[in-house]
Order: sequence, then C-alpha cells, then structure tokens
Amino acid sequence: MSQEVARPEVVRLQAMRAAALAGGGEERTRAQHERGKLTARERLDLLLDPGSFQEMGTFVTHRCPDFGMAEKKFLGDGVVTGHGLVDGRPVFVFSQDFTVFGGSLSLANAERICRLMDLAMKVGAPIVGLNDSGGARIQEGVASLGGYAEIFLRNTLASGVVPQVSAIMGPCAGGAVYSPAITDFVAMVQGTSYMFVTGPGVVKTVTHEEVDAEALGGASVHGTRSGVAHFALPDDASCLALVRELLSYLPSNNIEDPPRVPTEDPPDRADPELDGLVPVDPAQPYDIKDVVRRVVDDGRFLEVHEGWARNLVVGFARLGGRSVGVVANQPAVLAGTLDIDASIKGARFVRFCDCFNVPLVTFEDVPGFLPGTAQEHGGIIRNGAKLLDAYCEATVPKLTVITRKAYGGAYDVMSSKHIRGDLNLAWPTAEIAVMGPRGAVEVIFKKEIAESPDPEATEARLVAEYREKFANPYTAAVRGYVDDVIEPSRTRARLIRFLETVRAKREATPPRKHGNLPL
Repeated sequence: MSQEVARPEVVRLQAMRAAALAGGGEERTRAQHERGKLTARERLDLLLDPGSFQEMGTFVTHRCPDFGMAEKKFLGDGVVTGHGLVDGRPVFVFSQDFTVFGGSLSLANAERICRLMDLAMKVGAPIVGLNDSGGARIQEGVASLGGYAEIFLRNTLASGVVPQVSAIMGPCAGGAVYSPAITDFVAMVQGTSYMFVTGPGVVKTVTHEEVDAEALGGASVHGTRSGVAHFALPDDASCLALVRELLSYLPSNNIEDPPRVPTEDPPDRADPELDGLVPVDPAQPYDIKDVVRRVVDDGRFLEVHEGWARNLVVGFARLGGRSVGVVANQPAVLAGTLDIDASIKGARFVRFCDCFNVPLVTFEDVPGFLPGTAQEHGGIIRNGAKLLDAYCEATVPKLTVITRKAYGGAYDVMSSKHIRGDLNLAWPTAEIAVMGPRGAVEVIFKKEIAESPDPEATEARLVAEYREKFANPYTAAVRGYVDDVIEPSRTRARLIRFLETVRAKREATPPRKHGNLPL
C-alpha cells in the first residue's frame, strides 16, 4: 500500500504551528530555564486543565517596518492568548513569552490581549495574565504605549464584572505595572520577578540610591512593604497552583454565585478548644488564625496579603461548602489595632467580595485605631474611612463574631449592626465599649483616683466595676446590637445555618453613578 502524501497546504500549516510552539527557539528557551523560569506555554500547561487550552491569534505578527524589525518576525509576536478550563470552568488567559523580543508589548501583541479581554467580558469568565515582559517595544514608539492604554481601559471596565488575576513571573516595569495594579489579585515569584515604575538605573541617576531590581521591586518587597503583591511564591509551579486555588473560591462573574464544594466536615461540628482559646487576661495576645481554621471547613484558609499589614487578616475559606471572605483583627500583631495599611487592605478585600457575591465573615478583636503622629499625619482618618465605606456599601451577607475587644469607632467599622451587619454574634469574652475599661476609668474617675489614699487599689476596683457594668456583650445584646451571645464552640454551626438562610439575600442601594470613596 502506498503511503499517503500530505497536501502542501497541510504541510505548511503544520510547519507554521511548529514554529509558533517553538517561541524564540531552543537557545532562548534554554536561557529561560536557566533563569529558573518556565516558558509561556509550559506555564499554560500547569495553569489549565490538561488538554483544555484553545489558542487564539496563533499566527499574528508585528507590523513594524523600521529599525530592522521587518525581517524579525515570530508567530504570536511574544504572547500566547486563548482560553481553557480550570477545574472544568472557562478561563481566558494570556501568557507573555520572554523568549520572543523579551516579551515586549507591540501593537499587534496588545490587540491580541484586548480581543481576549473583550471576549471574556462577553462570556463572563475570569481573566488571568501571566506577565513576563521587558515592557513596551521601543521600536514601535507610541503605538506600543497606545496598546498599554487599551489594556488599562479594559482592566478598568472588567473590574467588578469578571475576576482578574495577574501572575508576575518575570520583569514587569514602567507603564506595564499598571495593568496588574488594576486587577483584583497580584501573585509574584520570588527571585525571578519584579515590578517597579522606574528601574535601578533611573533611581540611581535621580536620587543617587544604589539598589538592585530585587531590593527595589521584588516579591518580598511588594509582599511585605508596599502591599502591591497579594501572594509571593517560591517558583512558577507553586504560583500557578495558587492561581488555580484562588479561582476555586470565586464565581466566574458578578452575576453568578461562587461554586459550592462538597465537604465531609459536619456543618454542626462543635470545637470545645474554642471555648478556652481567648486568654483570660485581655492584654494577652492569641493568634486569630487559630480561631478561623477551627471554624471553617476542613481547617482550610487561603490567606491574602499574608505578609503585609499583618494586624488584619483577610482571605478565603468555606463554610458548609460555600465560599466566604474572612476579615479578622490579629491580636498577635499590634494588638489587632487598625492602622493605615490594615484599613486599605481590609477595604480592598471587602469591596472585592461584595463585587463577586462572596459573603463576609468578620472575626472582631479590635482595641481601636493605632494612635500616633505617624498615623495621624499619614492620613489614618481618610484611610480608616475606606474600610468603613467598604463595609457600609457591601450588600452581600455580613456575619460578625466579636471574640474579645470591640472598642470605640473601630467597633462601628468592623461590620457592626449599625452599618447593615446581618448577623452579629459575641462570645462571652467580648468587651464592647467606647474604650478599654482602664482608659475609661482614668477619664471618668480621674479626680476620685487621685484623691484616694490607695490610687492603685481604687483604680483596680473601678476598672472591675466598669468591666462588669459596661464592657461585656450583654449590654449591647439588650439593645439589639448583638443578636446573640454564644459559646465559642458553637460558632461554626451558627454561621453555617445563617449563611444557608440568607444565601439569596438582596439589598438595594440608592440609585447613583457611583459613590465617592475616600481615596
């Protein structure tokens, strides 16, 4: 039997596809691997369900005729775009290819990304960007800058409509940083990725500071100091696994509810360890994450912004299989006070959850806002108002558990009944008051204490009396500001039962274009 000969057009197609798959060639691929980085297509293989990726724009090339570029063309032009599945759900993704022109953005490159984002908006599916680029393609001048602006516009229009996740897996500098900054979550890879508006060379010229790319804009810097990065991972593989896990908690768009995941963790499970977790001494710290993990399904908690503003903990978990956003004061860091960074961190997270129908569960142990000239001069009033605004505006189910301190204006801010909290519970250890008992006594009974023959004993007695009369959960419960005082061990059951009841909650807000958030 004679062997069938392939038609010429089929051979040509196969050759072109092979060229597209090869990216910048073997040598540049080898260099990418030597840097500890995967290629654009290898990353897609790890991010998406096996065999699900469908590429779009495979044969696009740049249209720059100058600077010797006419003879240098690669299929795809430095980016791979398309759609696939994550846990069986559609996701649109672009992956910049550093092996082709350093992943630089051309007009053709930007057009591919914009078409992808436009389609994702129409379909109602998340957008994931895998960033590894040297920036705008200099040879194309303003055309490449225009391409960035087109992407920024779509990031903004997609905000609150479909989830947007950026993984920084190489350089991301100059104007390119603003696309990830607009997206909902930014994950960075330690040691191989960096983000900055101006690089080390410019910094040295302008400010005479000696700094390298890692110290200026590496994952550790943005994960702990600037708050630009929500996650910092050790390598490409763990970064992509994190993106998959993050997407599992989120709906595909703002119309849908988050997916429900089966769990064998009983909804009525009690945890007696919680009954003794809060220390008797109100000044003694404890780790609020121990509380969170004991309450949520299977002890699984995906923390967001783990290294930044650690006095407030935020992240995703599940209760009865349903996704929830957790916001919790951390008594182990700065006594759980709210400061500028914590307020911004919490506000951003609350607003995201409200955009995408993720109920909010707040664990409250807050002695107030952090005092000091640095905070006041830095704008704690304006920034603290961001968190207040976010909670007030949120219409998703809001459940609050006061574990210990709830003092002053911080009590109001942390999803109190007064700002449309749906369920407000307190543990018997809760102290709800204008300020701490000792501070209150020093103000109210200043003269009496000073004139007492034993000021220390008098103050101790008055503090105990104040705590008994005012700094307890029952005074608030009598007024209806707390719905119930419960045993800590029963927290999980109460939260799950209420979530089931209010899962279809709808709350109207006054018609308007948008509010004026205190930016």
